[in-house]
Amino acid sequence: MTETIKTDVLIVGAGPIGLFAVFELGLLDMKCHLIDILDRPGGQCAELYPEKPIYDIPGWPMISAQGLVDKLMEQIHPFKPEFTFNRMVASLEKLEDGSFRVATDEGEIFEAKVVVIAAGGGSFQPKRPPIPGIEDYEGKSVFYSVRRMEEFRGHDLVIVGGGDSALDWTLNLQPIAKSVTLVHRRPEFRAAPDSVNKMYAMQEMKQLKFLVGQVSGLAGAEGQLSSATIKGGPAGDVEVACTRMLPFFGLTMKLGPIAEWGLNLHENLIPVDTEKFQTSIPGIFAVGDINWYPGKLKLILSGFHEVALMSQAAKRIISPGERIVFQYTTSSTSLQKKLGVHD
Repeated sequence: MTETIKTDVLIVGAGPIGLFAVFELGLLDMKCHLIDILDRPGGQCAELYPEKPIYDIPGWPMISAQGLVDKLMEQIHPFKPEFTFNRMVASLEKLEDGSFRVATDEGEIFEAKVVVIAAGGGSFQPKRPPIPGIEDYEGKSVFYSVRRMEEFRGHDLVIVGGGDSALDWTLNLQPIAKSVTLVHRRPEFRAAPDSVNKMYAMQEMKQLKFLVGQVSGLAGAEGQLSSATIKGGPAGDVEVACTRMLPFFGLTMKLGPIAEWGLNLHENLIPVDTEKFQTSIPGIFAVGDINWYPGKLKLILSGFHEVALMSQAAKRIISPGERIVFQYTTSSTSLQKKLGVHD
């Protein structure tokens, strides 16, 4: 039997809005657990454009997307949130006591009095590369994410892509794989320069191979790869022996199983009120880019505002009858104690 994980608030999505929700909910003594389909916090910011500058965060004339995520993680540290990564929320059930039971695609079970959907445009889904017959290998020897590194130990591994995910996993899996071949259509990368330099240094030492080109074909049987054909490089077509492949061709966003929760939807977004940012189901809130209301602006700034109001409403559900005293962090010693800045 899977042990049920209980928390006050279950937050679906660990992007900037989901992370800031931890702060606002924490100030009101609510414990949070976050679920995200990615392998680390940050959502779209961290995954798609970590070095992209953001200019409209109050108090920061300019901050990188990853820098904002790092600051948010630092800000919520006092509240000790728990995270479950590499998981998609699969189903939701409302219990007799008004709380919710949520299951992931890997079978974990959560129970929470409040659910907050902060999933941006929805769950990230990997883009399938245009390689004939790749579907036959998916989930067996072709994977779009790394959930457990040990599954790649001792394998001949081909990694395809030119972003941070491709470079990070090239460096992280090289020590345990039998061999690693990185494939990208050009010698320039979108990844962090330090990672690119490390990769080229390892290539010089023959610890891995880097090939310019694109995967044009796969060979194998019963879902198990034996080789990949690389075309478009200076040496012409090259066949590379491999037993595992990781393509990183970017992500698309889909609402996913949340669309089956019985929520009212508006053009694949979740309508909410502008008092509490509650959905059509009491106890389920939606904040950030995934929600809709008249005048909605898809800005991180707007999501932060929505989170502040949502938290007040969530507190009334979790602690019914308790008087909520509005306090400022600048002057409240009790809030400052929670933040660890006052003895």
